Amino acid sequence: MVCNRCKMVVEQELQALGLHPAAIQLGEALLEESDLSGNQLEQLKERLLHLGFELLDDKRARLLEQIRTFIIETVHYKEQPTTLNFSQQLSQHLQHDYSYLSKLFSEVEGITIEQYLLLQKIERVKELLHYDELSLSQIALDMGYSSTAHLSAQFKKMTGLTPTRFKQMDASHRRPLDQVGKP
Repeated sequence: MVCNRCKMVVEQELQALGLHPAAIQLGEALLEESDLSGNQLEQLKERLLHLGFELLDDKRARLLEQIRTFIIETVHYKEQPTTLNFSQQLSQHLQHDYSYLSKLFSEVEGITIEQYLLLQKIERVKELLHYDELSLSQIALDMGYSSTAHLSAQFKKMTGLTPTRFKQMDASHRRPLDQVGKP
């Protein structure tokens, strides 16, 4: 789940199955029920799959989803910058050593956490450019870049376009957040 609409859809599906969500966050849902019957579990898997979601019951898969979700939340939804670097934030949040998280993510996803973070940042920059409410220097500051030049260089390297050229085009070059980092 990568957006509030996703959370709402999952909550509706859980309730339709007679389940009681205690909390729904990006990437995970906590149920009041402690155990689901085999039939309930199969129905849930089937309905989520039909909606484009999957039920993760493997510890490594859940951890990967938590990494992706944390990156998306950090890049797209966090208002306040932090003094910790990203690897420290991720390690602290998931309570795992960053080297373990990095190795796991790279093995499964085929890209590094840093590359995925960069791809998400570029998607966020595209969004902000499309809305045209902030200057490029404000976007660079908000996204944690050291300068507008650094953001522009990285944007061009990743998209083949300068931020100004992208802004002049339509938003057809944007990708859904759950597709970022996938071929």
